[in-house]
Amino acid sequence: MRRSELVDLNAFMVVAEEQSFTRAAARLGTSQSTLSHTIRRLEASLNVRLLTRTTRRVSPTQAGERLLSTLVPALDTIADEIASISELSDKPAGTVRITTSEHAATTLLWPALKKLLPQYPDLHVELAIETGLTDIVAERFDTGVRLEETVARDMIAVPIGPPLRMVVAGAPSYFKSHPAPVIPHDLSQHSCINFRLPTAGGIYAWELEKGHRALRVRVDGQLTFNSPQMILQAAVDGFGLAYLMEDQIAACLEDQRLVCVLEDWCPPFPGYRLYYPNRRQSSAAFRLVVDALRYREK
Repeated sequence: MRRSELVDLNAFMVVAEEQSFTRAAARLGTSQSTLSHTIRRLEASLNVRLLTRTTRRVSPTQAGERLLSTLVPALDTIADEIASISELSDKPAGTVRITTSEHAATTLLWPALKKLLPQYPDLHVELAIETGLTDIVAERFDTGVRLEETVARDMIAVPIGPPLRMVVAGAPSYFKSHPAPVIPHDLSQHSCINFRLPTAGGIYAWELEKGHRALRVRVDGQLTFNSPQMILQAAVDGFGLAYLMEDQIAACLEDQRLVCVLEDWCPPFPGYRLYYPNRRQSSAAFRLVVDALRYREK
């Protein structure tokens, strides 16, 4: 295989992954016209169409899918070997791709990474902020960060943060005209601010627990948001009860802009885990990131 053919195959893989010539060209640092020419050249050399182009997206044909099934593992193997060679250097280098939620990124990942990265200028980290669960193998992420309960059992899971707690809270102005709920059933008499899951599109049911009794409560109210920050703002402004991470509203609790209720129904639960496949060959760069994020009790 000539070197130019390997470059063409890599270009095809990136276009298939991005499902867009525009995004793929930006990722490869080339122009759309050059990339289109590269794909046409590859298709001509193979005498088969590899991509189907529509006005909205680019997708692989049946032949393209077959080529990808062989190509992706082969290029991953090459990338792993290059990472292994970099082990010989005293300066860890490479890119670590992480899929994570915004809450974990802002509260845990970024505080750790901003201390780590200045020490290793050849280390690069890509954070993909996503609400839904992501197949890190299929999407070619090095690792993911999610709550412990959502991590598949066949993954290696590393704790990266303390236990978390969801709380029900409202503003003092709201409680002036609404008695504080004492049991979850009382929520039916309250205006509650709903959260619409950005990926699935459904309304999140409040998960309350006391002892061995666990409830998923469907609440009602005037407002529904797909942003925790907007839920927080509406609650502070007195428009109803919110169900949010305790650390997200800590400042509002401290200055009494919000007050917690139903606290005996809001126990702590295991926090975020960084997870990755058992078979992953870890590079020095990957190990650095894992070690920097690993949770150590104070």
